[in-house]
Amino acid sequence: MTKASRSSNLAAQMCKEYATGKGALAASEISRLLKQVKGWKQSAGAISKSYAFEDFYETIAFVNAVAWIANQQNHHPDLEVSYNKCVVKFSTHSAGGLTKNDFICAARVNALG
Repeated sequence: MTKASRSSNLAAQMCKEYATGKGALAASEISRLLKQVKGWKQSAGAISKSYAFEDFYETIAFVNAVAWIANQQNHHPDLEVSYNKCVVKFSTHSAGGLTKNDFICAARVNALG
C-alpha cells in the first residue's frame, strides 16, 4: 500500500465516540499515523498544521469547509484564524491525548486541497 492510499484510506474512515479517558493512542501508533497526514506536526498533546491563503475570503472559505468536516465527524478542532492563514489543531480532550479521530479529521482536512 502506498503512502497516498493509506492517507486516503484514513480520510475515508469515520470518527467514533470514545468513553471519557479511553482511546488515547500509544506513541508508536501516533508516529505511524502522523506519517499518513502530510504536513501535520505533533506538539503538546495535539497535532497541528498551518495553511496559507491569498486573502481573507479564501481563508474563511477554508474555515467553513473545516467546520463542515468537524460537524460531520462530531470532532472539532481548535482554529487560529488570521487574514491569510489558518492553523488547525486536533486533539481529543476527553481521551487525554490523541485518538484515531484526530488523524481521520487531519486526513479529511488535507483532502480539501
